[in-house]
Amino acid sequence: MKLIIAIVKDSDALAVSDALVEQQFGVTRIASTGGFLRRGNVTLLIGVEAEAVEQVLHTIAENCQEPAPGRYKATLFLLPAEDFVQLG
Repeated sequence: MKLIIAIVKDSDALAVSDALVEQQFGVTRIASTGGFLRRGNVTLLIGVEAEAVEQVLHTIAENCQEPAPGRYKATLFLLPAEDFVQLG
């Protein structure tokens, strides 16, 4: 299992999260800021099986607008996740 931390522009966040949910991936959205001008960002937390990582990365890339020169569509961190628990 992997935890993908995806930092995307706030203007792309809805399209990205909607596309991931449509493909039945669970997404947790956290508002965040960062960078030189403190532009609006959204951090998405996505837990997936290792086999689904490429599909998630492709979905994120396809649903982000083309960035300005010198910028990126998204910043991604892929972390191993040993397990997850949902408390009820």
